[in-house]
Amino acid sequence: MGDPPQHAFSGPVTVFQDRRLPEQATLTGYAALIDAFGLAVPLPRTLCAIGAHHRMYERDGWRIYTPRHAPVADLGAHLTFALKYEGLDLLVLKSLFRATGAAPIEAMVRATPTGAYARRVWFLYEWLLGQQLALSPADKGAYVRVVDPDLQWASKNVTSARHRVRNNLPGTPAFCPMVFATETLRDFHSGNLAARALAAVAAIPGDLIARTAAFLLLKDSRSSFAIEGEHPPQDRIERWGRAIGEAGRRPIDLDELLRLQRLVIGDARFVHLGLRFEGGFVGEHDRETRMPLPVHINARHEDLRDLIGGLVAFDRTAARELDPVIAAATLAFGFVYIHPFEDGNGRLHRYLIHHVLAERGFNPPGVVFPVSAAILDRIDDYRRTLESYSARLLPLIRWEPTDAGNVRVLNETADFYRYFDATPHAQFLYECVERTIEVDLPAETRFLRAYDGFRLAIGHIVDMPDRTMDLLFRFLHQNGGTLSKRARQQEFRALTPQEIERAEQAYAEALGEEAT
Repeated sequence: MGDPPQHAFSGPVTVFQDRRLPEQATLTGYAALIDAFGLAVPLPRTLCAIGAHHRMYERDGWRIYTPRHAPVADLGAHLTFALKYEGLDLLVLKSLFRATGAAPIEAMVRATPTGAYARRVWFLYEWLLGQQLALSPADKGAYVRVVDPDLQWASKNVTSARHRVRNNLPGTPAFCPMVFATETLRDFHSGNLAARALAAVAAIPGDLIARTAAFLLLKDSRSSFAIEGEHPPQDRIERWGRAIGEAGRRPIDLDELLRLQRLVIGDARFVHLGLRFEGGFVGEHDRETRMPLPVHINARHEDLRDLIGGLVAFDRTAARELDPVIAAATLAFGFVYIHPFEDGNGRLHRYLIHHVLAERGFNPPGVVFPVSAAILDRIDDYRRTLESYSARLLPLIRWEPTDAGNVRVLNETADFYRYFDATPHAQFLYECVERTIEVDLPAETRFLRAYDGFRLAIGHIVDMPDRTMDLLFRFLHQNGGTLSKRARQQEFRALTPQEIERAEQAYAEALGEEAT
């Protein structure tokens, strides 16, 4: 298929694929290419159009440019606009290249052989499709970076002499989500949360930080199960907590993921361990018909090994070059969208966050940030973050129900899970990590200091075993600093009214504001 005729690019519109524009405007960049070539891809979160007025603005998911920004209505001009102003949407680009074929891209490069955008498009065509164009190696033109770091997060430069470009894509063709360099993410990155966490820990005595770390680890494990609506026995929580505490010590590969799945599932009598051998979805069933009601459809089981290979390659390369939190979000949310297992995906998804942060030395030694606890407290934001992509993806997946109430995917979907905009996921994770450093870590330390103070004060009032003292503290904590009538009459009936009053006073003094 060659370059489309002029009329393939639409004129001014007010609605594009059910998304209303803030004014009548002409689609440009990715929006124009998706429209002209009928590409079946999730729409970018922000689309571009050329308005009638000489002012730029953003509203309702649209960025409206002025008439002077308008490209001519052809493939090369809209591609150039997209790369210049919108960054790289690898899913749109790969779909576009499949639709155009090689000839129009070769013509674009031959027309401007030294052009920076033409050479980037040339490189991306060959990188994404794994097919070499009928073009001689470039011998002129300054080297340019494939990813514009002013627009999107990039990895280290690897020179491609054939195209005279520097490949700084944050992944491989098998897995390469992109993250926009938003002001929020730049502020987080420059805020150096890792150094702030290290400084906070340095001010805490060693024995106290060890106890704090143990509490935080258990809190994260318990919260990770709670996110999935599970409340397993304490030994299973502790076992998974120990696994989280070892995150980052082993490289991630399929065998390691399978080992972790066995750990997290526990009783596997009713669960298939290993990669799925059929489709899968996240959602409910209609109560009467048992028809699947998916909110997310997982990757096809035929694609799982290849997609996991992409995750593994990302973990071993780009994840070690990117900002640690951005790398952790990209890997972890990529995994949960793929959903390779029948069960255990959510907890492994959050384990991968710990894996990247620990491997990169982001957390202080021996301390695990209770990211799952922060996620649990912001569960609605977490779901909205997941839906930031899955909701746009779902309408593009053709499926039919199986007799077992599952889904069978009917179209090729692997690229949907290789290339997605991970910006919302990175921002959400950074917010959770900041909260664990600024709130959870100091709060847990203060609590343990207060607990130690309470135990010391009780020792001056009455002798009791540690286990009984722990029970007294828990009862006081659960009842706002007052010992309940039932506890006075049963577990602590041996205490005099004066001793109970002094114990309640000791609790109030030790906990301070924590007691209210």
